[in-house]
Amino acid sequence: MFYDHTTIEIRSGNGGNGAVSFRREKYIPNGGPDGGNGGRGGDVIIRADRGLNTLQEYRFKHHFAAGDGEAGKGSKMAGASGSDLVLKVPPGTLVLHSESRAMLADLREDGDEAIVAKGGAGGRGNMNFANPVRQAPRFATAGKTGETLRLDLELRLLADAALVGFPNAGKSTLLSVVSAAKPKIASYPFTTLQPILGLVEVGGARFVLVDVPGLIEGASEGAGMGHDFLRHIERARILIHVLDASSFDGTDPLERFHALNKELEKYKNLIGRRPMWVVINKIDIVDQEEVAKLKDRIEREGYRVFALSAATTTGVQDFIKALAAVVLTLPLPELEESEQRKIYRFDKKYDFEIKRQKGVAAVEGPYIRELMQSTNFSDTESFRHFQKRIIESGIQDALLDAGVQEGDEVLLDGSSFEFSL
Repeated sequence: MFYDHTTIEIRSGNGGNGAVSFRREKYIPNGGPDGGNGGRGGDVIIRADRGLNTLQEYRFKHHFAAGDGEAGKGSKMAGASGSDLVLKVPPGTLVLHSESRAMLADLREDGDEAIVAKGGAGGRGNMNFANPVRQAPRFATAGKTGETLRLDLELRLLADAALVGFPNAGKSTLLSVVSAAKPKIASYPFTTLQPILGLVEVGGARFVLVDVPGLIEGASEGAGMGHDFLRHIERARILIHVLDASSFDGTDPLERFHALNKELEKYKNLIGRRPMWVVINKIDIVDQEEVAKLKDRIEREGYRVFALSAATTTGVQDFIKALAAVVLTLPLPELEESEQRKIYRFDKKYDFEIKRQKGVAAVEGPYIRELMQSTNFSDTESFRHFQKRIIESGIQDALLDAGVQEGDEVLLDGSSFEFSL
């Protein structure tokens, strides 16, 4: 199955906590603090791998996590860093933030990679807090929490030219004639159910041609499998509109031509952002005068037009040679998502929020969690450090804004405290 888009949730590793430890060795008085730092949490990396051609590996598994850093130890020993998590995807995959649709990475080539979530920093051991005044600190800091993100992975095929058209226009037959691709060909609509790539070689030039399954009216709004198919022509340098010259369904070929163009314009203005040629197909079963009239009317609209029969190969060589001469000279189109922010990072120094739990104000979030884990409440200096960070982080002001008064109960990461100024 051609699985080309999915949503996953990833989490980078949490940093390990710093250690509280004191050097105690015989004959060495006043050894001092020697608690080591915690290890860094692992990053989440997404890497393009040419050995893959679909996102099938993410069809059933959607949650991934990097390794957590280990806690620090005594004797100034740092904890081990967590292992990075590498997720492999096919070249041509876009990595988008699910909510904002900001593009984190466009992995076009084999080996392209991006760190989409950095691991949390390790906490500092108590050896870092010793100074001439505070010679025996009995506290350390907790490791930073890793990032959790929901990501959309979307595969957009890397093709130089794309064949588009209504069902049964003859796109698959044309692809089979000009390349070694073997798409399924039959006389009923929607024979092609997934995009098919073919490598075309003409006079030393090589380029990739994609056969996009037949579109229908309303495809730009998602009718049929519109969006699933249209995304695969966004990277193409040029569109080839394959038009059935016959009127087998009772509709005028020119009307079908305009109807499909309207869908392409509605979907991210695909026509306006790249050139389009027109191939009038099946000329072997249509009166030549009718073909000439249709070709003339489309050319008057400014399109380059080729009349051919993919079934008999009449006119195919002229078309494919002309395409080979220009396709690789055309610029690669910019993806619409690239106009958005290219890096998404939820970077908030004091990440907390105030909620109400049974009438009690509750402070929750990574910042207060790490602060609680870092505090030794039985140690006066550690508790003073805690109070200072509650004030400088804005938690105290936020509680006052939430209507908390002196003497009220508040919950800090689930632990009960009496609020005082």
